[in-house]
Amino acid sequence: MGNLLKVLGNMFMKKKKSLPIQITSRLSTQTPEFPKGGCFATGTIDLGGLEVCQVSSFNKIWATHEGGPDNLGATFYEPSSMPEGFFVLGHYSQCNNKPLFGWVLGAKPGASEPSSLAMPNGYSLVWTSESQKIKQDNNGYVWLPVAPDGYKAVGYVITTSPEKPLLERIRCVRSDFTEIVEFDRWIWGLKNVIDPNGLNVYGSRPKDRGVQAMGVSTGSFIVQNVGGSTDVSLPYCLKNTKNTLLAMPNLSQINVLIDAYSPIIYFHPNEKYLPSTVNWYFQNGALLYQKGQESSPSPVEPDGSNLPQGGSDDGSYWLDLPTDDSAKERVKKGDLDNANAYFHIKPMFGATFTDIAIWVFYPFNGPARAKLEFLTISLGKIGEHVGDWEHLTLRVSNFDGSLKCVYFSEHSGGTLLDASQLEFEKGNKPVAYASLNGHAFYSKPGLVLQGNGRNGIRNDTAKGKAVMDTGVRAVVVSADHLTTVEPPWLNYTRKWGPKLSYDIAREIEKVKKVLPGRLKEVFDRVVSGLPNEVLGEEGPSGPKMKNNWNGDEKY
Repeated sequence: MGNLLKVLGNMFMKKKKSLPIQITSRLSTQTPEFPKGGCFATGTIDLGGLEVCQVSSFNKIWATHEGGPDNLGATFYEPSSMPEGFFVLGHYSQCNNKPLFGWVLGAKPGASEPSSLAMPNGYSLVWTSESQKIKQDNNGYVWLPVAPDGYKAVGYVITTSPEKPLLERIRCVRSDFTEIVEFDRWIWGLKNVIDPNGLNVYGSRPKDRGVQAMGVSTGSFIVQNVGGSTDVSLPYCLKNTKNTLLAMPNLSQINVLIDAYSPIIYFHPNEKYLPSTVNWYFQNGALLYQKGQESSPSPVEPDGSNLPQGGSDDGSYWLDLPTDDSAKERVKKGDLDNANAYFHIKPMFGATFTDIAIWVFYPFNGPARAKLEFLTISLGKIGEHVGDWEHLTLRVSNFDGSLKCVYFSEHSGGTLLDASQLEFEKGNKPVAYASLNGHAFYSKPGLVLQGNGRNGIRNDTAKGKAVMDTGVRAVVVSADHLTTVEPPWLNYTRKWGPKLSYDIAREIEKVKKVLPGRLKEVFDRVVSGLPNEVLGEEGPSGPKMKNNWNGDEKY
């Protein structure tokens, strides 16, 4: 009987599907070797008297098996191997629907600031799963350290025992090394379940983010009860008080990062409107128009040196295609064979990360198509505009130079994905798919609808023969911490296309005329919810005019 039970147990285990988080994700090749110089990829970063390290090895403490994304639950961990002299600042949590790929910061006092860390005075029980009727490993307990006066908690301790954790398990951080956090992506909770004792778990990130912001993400999480209160359970993040960029990569290290991680872009098999260099666009007939002098546009110099510099986007200037019809059609198609991407290097999270924004220029953005229930229809000129700037952003750890995540811009928003969720080629080069005509970036091929339910603007992606390795002929146009010579076109603040090139209302009516009656209303709802850039009302502004140039990505 014992052997039979063992066999049945083994059969059950084989049938039980492993969760994605049970796979620890690693990139396909090791982190590259970097030239020596500065404090980049040295393992630790000095925040001005508080030294921090990044830890990616964990011991599992507690897990749930329902709730959260895809209703697969979440798992909670503690750092398993802290470098000598460093202390735990908080535990880690991740939803179970993706491979384990996380990190938290550890810290030790710097020689100049021996009082930068302190043990907590005790713990406050924020939440327990004891009363929760959920699938879980044992019971879980969430503890917030009670910080001494002048100190803040920057993370939680998770246990499977109702007894308070030992005080030495974690450290609090002196207040001048902390900043306010905000909720990031949802990790776990039971949505649509009304329970005053319920909990939601989120990632945390500094509230103030951008090139000048000094908040440092700890990699830990924050919790919120179902009632929405965050009173005493909201910890803080860290702060780079040194306000220096010593951990940022130098130019030779940036070149290694580009060689290692520059994305590969696949274009749809039916794509007609491909990228080019900005210089090629100018050399092949691009024109600069000035308000009030529309009849006499000026050719643009190959380097853009005659473009107006500075000022605001006041509508007084704009760019457009050549007036000759044959030249116009040729320029619209771009010049993929000689195209290159433009790289902007900037600090993020108090210079503990480097964001590498990769900008791709298209002379023309093609027309949109819509899915209306069972039909796919062309929208005529709707969606068309001259000049199209799209970008991807690599987020690299300044502790070791590893790629942590990639941001895919998608029209007015975008998606930030862990490196563990991406497709790679040629080692550690992430793959991106540009949507047909609109050029939004996605991490996987297929169809993404911009709209509600079964209806919306189609974003079709597929692996066509046209492909672009953004690392080939890469051009670093700006690096916030280095002395770089920016090309004149980067400081052109006006639009890269005319504001109105056709009558939107007339185009909409053309489409509606051929639709069955019941689909006319569906089409109206789809169009009414679209941003101006999809409707094609005006050309875009250049990369430096975007909010994310000095700020964080919008996701």
